[in-house]
Amino acid sequence: MIVITAPTGNIGSHLLTRLLDSDPAPEDLRVVVRDPARLPDVVRERVEVVTGSHGDPETVDRAFAGADAVFWLVPPDSSLTPEAAYSGFTRPAAKALTRHGVGHVVGVSALGRGTPAAGRAGLVTASLAMDDLIASSGVAYRALANPSFFENLLEEADSIRENGVFVDCLDADRKAPLVAVADIAATAASLLLDRTWTGVGSVPVLGPQDLSPTDLARIMTEQLGRPVRYERQSYDDLHAALVGYGLDKEFAQGVVDMKRAKDEGLDAGVPRTAAHASPATTSTTTTTATATATATTFEQWCARVLKPAVRA
Repeated sequence: MIVITAPTGNIGSHLLTRLLDSDPAPEDLRVVVRDPARLPDVVRERVEVVTGSHGDPETVDRAFAGADAVFWLVPPDSSLTPEAAYSGFTRPAAKALTRHGVGHVVGVSALGRGTPAAGRAGLVTASLAMDDLIASSGVAYRALANPSFFENLLEEADSIRENGVFVDCLDADRKAPLVAVADIAATAASLLLDRTWTGVGSVPVLGPQDLSPTDLARIMTEQLGRPVRYERQSYDDLHAALVGYGLDKEFAQGVVDMKRAKDEGLDAGVPRTAAHASPATTSTTTTTATATATATTFEQWCARVLKPAVRA
């Protein structure tokens, strides 16, 4: 029995499709979802559904009963502080993992552990603390250590369409890894289907190459067939905008601190390997593991995902 949390989100939906389409078919699948109507009919017919929030003690108690493995993803609640949004949300699940003797957990986390900025990286710091909480439950745990997602640029689709501009806080020439959510899901699927790994570790999911905002602008210009340029936003302006959107002030500061840490190289320095041993077979008692270079290029993602969004 594999339990999938957040199955209607960007990563969870890709993961669920991969597991359902895998050959041979996996063991039973159970999903935890607030609104089962958001699941496609064909999916609801093939999975067991537990309705509720996976931050709720009663819900995770029902969901983890009889489970062998869990895919864990926290949907950050920007009305809370970072600690409450990550560890606070996860605490009932950590207790339920122990209570039901779940063997393996794969969680969505972030790069940066062991770096000088790890303790002051806002949402990333909160995510790493969540990893420690899950690991303390006694499960075999793999944290998917992710950089920023290509999909973050979908928030800029209107600005790209109307003004030919996207914004962020990074130095224009700061190169860093970026990844497609479909590739994160693929890595999670391999771990969940081949659970020969033990101990606690992380699996960096790095995308195929490091890219700077300048690189992104050039590639988007080529793929969209129109000029796209990058504008750097100040941290103060970002914080004011986030609070204006209704985010908790501490959560907004967590976003700013994360952006600042990334601009200082939080995501850099993890070696990328084009070919790697399956992370599912990597056993470790530390928090590091072989880095993973995933397949989807930014050019491919722009053609498949961004271009339709900008043209919508």
